Amino acid sequence: MQTLPNEIVLPETKPETEWVRGRALQKVSPTYRHSRLQALFVIALTAWAEGGGRVGTEWRFRIAPPGEVVRPLVPDVAYLSYERLPLEADAEAQLPLQPPNVAVEILSPGDRKGDVRDKIATYLRAGTDAVIVVDPTTETIRAESAAGVRTYALGDTFAHPALPGFVLDVAAYFARAKR
Repeated sequence: MQTLPNEIVLPETKPETEWVRGRALQKVSPTYRHSRLQALFVIALTAWAEGGGRVGTEWRFRIAPPGEVVRPLVPDVAYLSYERLPLEADAEAQLPLQPPNVAVEILSPGDRKGDVRDKIATYLRAGTDAVIVVDPTTETIRAESAAGVRTYALGDTFAHPALPGFVLDVAAYFARAKR
């Protein structure tokens, strides 16, 4: 990987470290519920994306909003279409220098609201079509995009234009995460 002159490069850590609000921020080590919500989302998204793009967890992206520094962000789950980065571009897909089509963030108790807001805004400025925020405490899924914000609660079916044809029963999703 070639580093760009205006790129912030952080070492790989466990858990990963991101560049948020002008500082290095190590991700919170998730609980079982966080891990389960992440796994269930990636399973559903992977089945939907088959043949249309890549889906990964804790995948480091090099995010570059126009006119800003390139910085590492690591969504809990990411979808990157083959339209945005072709299947043949395997080497470039390892640490992509473009935003995912969709980034999914699953909130942890230690997440600061300002940090989450900054990550969402950074993804959207860089060209991510939607950022999906899963809140285990309120059992809601919030989708943010240039078109606006929508919150899905128990009893709703999650669907978003950034993921055409993908649907997720919110109540069933959160119920499965408790098993």
